[in-house]
Amino acid sequence: MTSPLLVSVDAGVARLTLNRPERLNAIDGATAEAWRDAARLVASDDAIRAVILDAAGRAFCAGGDLVAMGELGGAEGQAREVQRLADVIHEGHALLRSTSKPIVAAVQGPAVGGGLGYMLVADVIVASEASSFAGKYPDVGLTPDCGVSALLPRAIGERRALELLLTSRRLTSDEAYSWGLVSEVVAADELAGRVDEIAAEWAGNANAYGQAKRLAIASLARGLQASLDDEAVTIARAFETPESAARRAAFTARTSR
Repeated sequence: MTSPLLVSVDAGVARLTLNRPERLNAIDGATAEAWRDAARLVASDDAIRAVILDAAGRAFCAGGDLVAMGELGGAEGQAREVQRLADVIHEGHALLRSTSKPIVAAVQGPAVGGGLGYMLVADVIVASEASSFAGKYPDVGLTPDCGVSALLPRAIGERRALELLLTSRRLTSDEAYSWGLVSEVVAADELAGRVDEIAAEWAGNANAYGQAKRLAIASLARGLQASLDDEAVTIARAFETPESAARRAAFTARTSR
């Protein structure tokens, strides 16, 4: 049986690939469990220094698999199982958002409903010109999950997040870029190479990029002084690393010519 989530690690870069292209990578129970397990691996494995999140086929993620939800059992049992699977997915999301390892997402087609949440776990989002983005929860009488209600307003602000969730608005790749929903837009044939390039750069300078991510995300939940104090301690520790010493020496040599 083909895995619904492919996981590989190479040269310090973990790649998590949603792999149900025949269902537009919609999330079923097996995918949810595999996602949580992959997130645990990323968070715990020190050999992993950066992460790529991508998907097979023509869509990034169509959200929850409604057919699979309908096969979970009786109505009362279905609701309990839907909640359990949401908690499983959310554990994975929380682990990936809290890890200092930076994450880049490659979005090649539609990202809809919960697919937005999977995408927004990433720190940098590269979209192809063929990508599109929509909420669509009310279309099936459901409410946001996969972190969408928290991550979407943080990414694009309250007003635009509500527009995407409360109307039939579907964003093109260029609109998503102008809204700040994605970091950059590239041609479809450039997408894979671009995210590989970003992840390789991160993996080669892991402490600096990882701590920059950690500081930025931590600042959202605390006051200014706590962030300033953390910055001071973190830059002092970074200054002592061999990696920083080598890079500072190379920089000084270039600029003193």
